[in-house]
Amino acid sequence: MMRVLIADDHVLVRAGVHALLAQLPIVDEIYEAGDGREAIALVHEKRPDVVLMDVAMPVMNGFEAMSRILKDFPETRVVILSMYEDEEFVWRALRLGASGYIAKSGAVAELEAALRALENGETYISPALRTTASEEQAKRRGESDPQRRLTPRQREILQMIAEGMTSRRIAEELKVHIKTVESHRMHLMKRLGIHDVAGLVRYAIRHKVVLNE
Repeated sequence: MMRVLIADDHVLVRAGVHALLAQLPIVDEIYEAGDGREAIALVHEKRPDVVLMDVAMPVMNGFEAMSRILKDFPETRVVILSMYEDEEFVWRALRLGASGYIAKSGAVAELEAALRALENGETYISPALRTTASEEQAKRRGESDPQRRLTPRQREILQMIAEGMTSRRIAEELKVHIKTVESHRMHLMKRLGIHDVAGLVRYAIRHKVVLNE
């Protein structure tokens, strides 16, 4: 039996996936999170076996949340459930340690197929994306993710900056002093060779730190 966490910022999507999972005999408990940070907190609290993770979420995107979850709980299996079907997204998910990638445009039966694959220790990729995934793994093996140059906190603050949050708002959200946020911003710029906030926003968009569905 599996405990599954659904992480998606759309309430109706969570409700639909929840209803589908509730019909599966291999699913025991189901939890829900509305953003990446809430997903991390629930993993710490509930220790689910599987996390179905959306990519584009406010505050912290799914890729960043997955990285943090797998760092603290490497036994947890994360499956990306997203509307993004570009090869770049599939490759990045696999590179970061995802155990699967399901396209939201896929068939309902894929949810159970994915969980069955995980149960057998396998990786599940939506059929429509499998060629892309294998080609990308072969083509890009060894390439470095530019965001690996940043610390988890720096990536989190970068997303918040890109979403238009002020330093004061970020400080309130993270419960830190505003000078701490400004220090992180300064180090971000130095590490990335960027000299203004607009440049940070462009970097975040180009490297898919902030995404909009």
